[in-house]
Amino acid sequence: MSLVTIPPRPGDVAPEEWCRRLEAGDILFFPDSPVPIPAGDLEFLLGRRQSGSALHKNIAYKPDRDSLSGVDRGQAGPEAAAEIFRLHSILRRYSRDAAGFLASFLTPYEGRLRLDYASFRPLEEQGRDLPPRRRNDLLHTDAFPTRPTRGARILRFFNNIHPERSRDWVVGEPFEAIAKQFAPKQIALPRPNTALGRRVKSMAASAGLGRVFPALRRSPYDGFMMRFHNFLKENAAFQAECRKSSVRFPPGSSWLAYTDMVPHAVLAGQYALEQTFLVDHAAMVAPEHSPLSVLEAMAGRALT
Repeated sequence: MSLVTIPPRPGDVAPEEWCRRLEAGDILFFPDSPVPIPAGDLEFLLGRRQSGSALHKNIAYKPDRDSLSGVDRGQAGPEAAAEIFRLHSILRRYSRDAAGFLASFLTPYEGRLRLDYASFRPLEEQGRDLPPRRRNDLLHTDAFPTRPTRGARILRFFNNIHPERSRDWVVGEPFEAIAKQFAPKQIALPRPNTALGRRVKSMAASAGLGRVFPALRRSPYDGFMMRFHNFLKENAAFQAECRKSSVRFPPGSSWLAYTDMVPHAVLAGQYALEQTFLVDHAAMVAPEHSPLSVLEAMAGRALT
């Protein structure tokens, strides 16, 4: 993994090269965010306080529904309702601007870059008391419990909007190295869907059970990625002994990474914005590096 600083004129490098670097496990770093936040929006976000607020720990914006989650509308009097409305507008604008930038920056993904959730993270990361699977300060690769990707890649764009403090990460070796270390022994490799299994899942989906039991919608690939995410967070020996390096992202900067591939943890920092994209596996410039390709080579079969 390398931290690749993007020059002021990124167009001097072919877009395919930026895709290739991302797909190899590098993090693309923008010292000055290419998606600046308007001053009024920034002032509003930095003024949010969670205690006694209608806002929760992390607030997600869902572009496909134009809706927010992580807000308590039950206690929303006129003042709180206005706060929620303002935040909704800010995250909608941020999501749109981030999508516009990525579409112009990573042109090889044109038409295969799907907008997923955006989020606002107002809490201090250091010292949060959470169960292991929900902790951000433990190295992990990303997988979504309720939104299986079926082989699409998880690409995330981050903004550190804190005016003074860095956002402090540690990153580990790319997915291929740790999967080959742990998957054959500690974690069962994915099994193919049998005809009966596919029929049961199809019947469950028709009955609407997939919304209640997300595991029914997971492909063998998604099932493994979810188990792997949990395994890494719960493996104390891995957390203590794995090779890792520290990265500090200064105020006003942005960075871009395939977080299904790059093991990462957030040790400290407050006030960040993030936009997630799902990228079709068929759009990959270097598909051999993707978790799906790595796992299918290890399993000797298709997994989606």
